[in-house]
Amino acid sequence: MLKGLGDIGKMGGIIKQALEMKSRIEELKQKLADEIVEFSVAEEVTVTVNGNLDVLSVKIKEELLRNEDVDTVEAILCAAVNGAVGKARDMVKAKMTELTGNVDIPGLM
Repeated sequence: MLKGLGDIGKMGGIIKQALEMKSRIEELKQKLADEIVEFSVAEEVTVTVNGNLDVLSVKIKEELLRNEDVDTVEAILCAAVNGAVGKARDMVKAKMTELTGNVDIPGLM
């Protein structure tokens, strides 16, 4: 028998664990489409995003459009979108950490 073949069984176990983890991650990615976060700026603009970072809705109060110039509205809108995306990323990171046991796996999301 060749020396070191006992480690092949360990390698098979590691590969099996990796494939199981990949399957759980793919399942989580599908579930993230149903996870919703909202972010508001000054209660004038509210952006809703899902866990896949898709923007689902943008709500702007009419008063903002009537009372502010375009540059101000654009800045508030950008802040709301960035806030919602950041909040969704934090949620995704927390769920991935929970799934992977705090092991950083580059390129997952």
